[in-house]
Amino acid sequence: MITLNKLTKVYRTDEIESTALNQVSFEIDKGEFVSIMGPSGCGKSTLLNVLGLLDKPESGSYQFLGKEVGHFNEKQRSNVRKANIGFVFQNFNLIDELTVFENIELPLIYNKVSKSERKKRVNEIIEKMGISHRSSHFPQQLSGGQQQRVAVARALITRPPLVLADEPTGNLDSSHGNEVMELLCELHEEGTTIVMVTHSSHDASYSGRIINLLDGQVISEKKTSLNQKAV
Repeated sequence: MITLNKLTKVYRTDEIESTALNQVSFEIDKGEFVSIMGPSGCGKSTLLNVLGLLDKPESGSYQFLGKEVGHFNEKQRSNVRKANIGFVFQNFNLIDELTVFENIELPLIYNKVSKSERKKRVNEIIEKMGISHRSSHFPQQLSGGQQQRVAVARALITRPPLVLADEPTGNLDSSHGNEVMELLCELHEEGTTIVMVTHSSHDASYSGRIINLLDGQVISEKKTSLNQKAV
C-alpha cells in the first residue's frame, strides 16, 4: 500500500533550515497495523502529514496504492485523501457547533454523497461505535473517550483503506485509551490498514510492527506479537 524511498522533508525560514525527515525508506502492506515511535521532535508527525498527503516531501519517492503521489499538487492530494485516507487526531478536532451526527456526516458531504445514503451510513457507524444514544449531543457534552469514538467514526465514514492516527489516546485516561485501542484493533481485524504515531509502548504493543525514528531517520524496526497488549 505504501512505499517510501529516501524521502526527505526540509522546513525553511529566512534564518534556519531544519531537516524533519532524512532519507526515510520503508514499506507498509495492505492490512498492516504499524506504530511510529520516537522522542518529541524526531519527525513522527511530519511523517504522518506526508503519508496523509497534508504535506509534500522535499525529495524522494512516496508511492501510495501503486501511484507516485509525493509531488502531487494540492487538488490531486485532496482527491486522494478524500477517497482513501481517514484521520484520527489526539485533540479529536471535532466541530463544537455540530452534533455528533453532523460531525460524522461531514466527510460524506464533502464527498457529495446523497442525503439518504449519508443518514444510513452515519446511523450504521454510530451504532457500531456504541454512541447512537449521543447522536444529537454536542462534543462538549461528551466524555473524552466518547469524543474520540466520534472522531474514529468520522475517520471511517468514507470507508477508507488507510487510517492515520496521531497519538489517538494522548488526551485520554488509561481506561478510555484502552477502549480506543481495542476499537482500532477491531478495525484492523476487519481489514483496515492503520498507521499510528504514539509515545506509548503500551499502545504500540497493539500493533504488528514498530518503526522507530530519531532525528528524522528510521533507526530500527521490529515486529510485535500482534495485539498482545502490554501489561
